[in-house]
Amino acid sequence: MFIISAFVALTACSSPEAKQKAIVEQQAQKDSVSLIYDPATADKDIDAYMQDLHKKVAFNGAVLVAKKGKIIYQNVFGWANYLKKDSLKIDSKFELASVSKPLTGLGVLKLVQIGKLKLNQTVNEFFPDFPYPGVTIDMLLSHRSGLPNYVYFSEGVWPDKKKAMSNMDAMALLAQHKPGRYGAPNGRFHYNNSNFMVLAAIVEKITGKDFASYMKETIFDPAGMKNTAVLSKVQYDKIPTNVIGHDKVWRRSVVQNYLDGPVGDKGIYSTVQDLFLLDRAIKDGRILDKALLDSAYLPRSEVKRNNIFSYGYGWRTFTPKDAQVVYHTGWWHGFRNLYVRDLTNDVTIVLLSNMANGSLVHLDGLYKILNIPVLRQNAYNANGDFVVN
Repeated sequence: MFIISAFVALTACSSPEAKQKAIVEQQAQKDSVSLIYDPATADKDIDAYMQDLHKKVAFNGAVLVAKKGKIIYQNVFGWANYLKKDSLKIDSKFELASVSKPLTGLGVLKLVQIGKLKLNQTVNEFFPDFPYPGVTIDMLLSHRSGLPNYVYFSEGVWPDKKKAMSNMDAMALLAQHKPGRYGAPNGRFHYNNSNFMVLAAIVEKITGKDFASYMKETIFDPAGMKNTAVLSKVQYDKIPTNVIGHDKVWRRSVVQNYLDGPVGDKGIYSTVQDLFLLDRAIKDGRILDKALLDSAYLPRSEVKRNNIFSYGYGWRTFTPKDAQVVYHTGWWHGFRNLYVRDLTNDVTIVLLSNMANGSLVHLDGLYKILNIPVLRQNAYNANGDFVVN
């Protein structure tokens, strides 16, 4: 009897399900270790810089800085909701705004990796009545579709401003009204929310799942992002987050509206720690194969000022001399964010703010403390040389 029981136990432990469970548990332990942080060991220069940014430029939000996989500084500054005077916490969930785009891009490229989607497929293969022929997945990911921006167009045609619009609603409006496009497909770079809204709609068509479920199963769970979710007003009368977006004036909180329904271009809520875990998961190869990641980081769109700032597949790219940086900014309904991944120096910076002021454009000192290139377009001349100013 003992031999049989031992055999059954051994067989169970070696089953694919058991192996996968063991892998998940081991990764969860590794993630927990990665998030260990002792404030007493905080980088003093970064702390002084952030304290000064908070006092002088009114930064209000959460910050995490990591180097070579180790958190060297994390902190929160200010309120989650001015009216309640409740303090932010390190696990406070912020609307990522356009920092959602690189996450959406990862979800789309995952479908490419498993053979369910091709970069040269057109939107019309999934939405036959889409009124803009010739637009491919590649063009959507790199903002070269020439599509009109649904955010501006829908203001005049969405009938009930009290009802949230879904991605499928936005697609239907485009098909019905056919607003003029901004440019020809595969033309010049034109940053546009429609591109990633359409991508999320295509994900739903291919998978038969809502975008929130797909992203949780495919990106968030494998990366250990337990405090991250796609949240839409289509599902919630009021999106369940304690962090409220504020305008430049504190007393003016920004109310969610019908445009908080479409997702993919925005609509992902997360924390600074979860975005750090995503960076580690990407680096470890748990999200995408290296070849596909490399293609995502490849600059694909010309920028007028110089050739060191561009756009890949969901990532803004910054390629100064001897460095490769991918990043994204976000600004939506009182939230302003920055997610930076210096691939050369293995530095991760996450700044999530619920105060839409200019505090995140004053970061030269932080980059210099970290000894990485200054991430600011007008800090470089037409030749790509850094100009001290």
